[in-house]
Amino acid sequence: MSDQDLVRCGWAEVRPGPDAEMYRNYHDQEWGRPLRGEVALFERMSLEAFQSGLSWLIILRKRENFRRAFSGFDIEKVANYTDTDVQRLLVDQGIVRNRAKIEATIANARAVADLGSEEELSELLWSFAPPPRPRPASLSEIPSATAESTAMARELKRRGFRFVGPTTAYALMQATGMVDDHVAACWVPREPR
Repeated sequence: MSDQDLVRCGWAEVRPGPDAEMYRNYHDQEWGRPLRGEVALFERMSLEAFQSGLSWLIILRKRENFRRAFSGFDIEKVANYTDTDVQRLLVDQGIVRNRAKIEATIANARAVADLGSEEELSELLWSFAPPPRPRPASLSEIPSATAESTAMARELKRRGFRFVGPTTAYALMQATGMVDDHVAACWVPREPR
């Protein structure tokens, strides 16, 4: 069976071309796979916030630019960004130039830094992961938010995080394998969390 013949989640099927390969690779190799680690989760949280209201393809196309613009999502560096950095980012054509999302990313880096050594971002986020459940039969069965993502968003906001509403929190949970929303027929194997 060729790569083209594999059954994937419907959202991963786009018109042929470079975007199709990028989207397919993201679906096959990253989306829904358990992810831990402060920098990796901070990057995903930031990208999910930037994606809000946009196509995920836009974010994937600009991903390397985001990494460059935000110092590889190094939490300490981003937490120390100043108004000069905000101005630099607002004119960076390689990223989504939205002041609220840029300022939220900086605020979120500061909130991660404030967690301290007692609790890291990975531990905090994964504490909201629901128990494993069967995969959905179709995309129509996948919610846009859940009780767990609502609780996560509430706690993150309480701790000073921004641009992390219940829908964005659920998208983060899906992207990082806290929930497995690959459809039942999808070829991607279920991974232990």
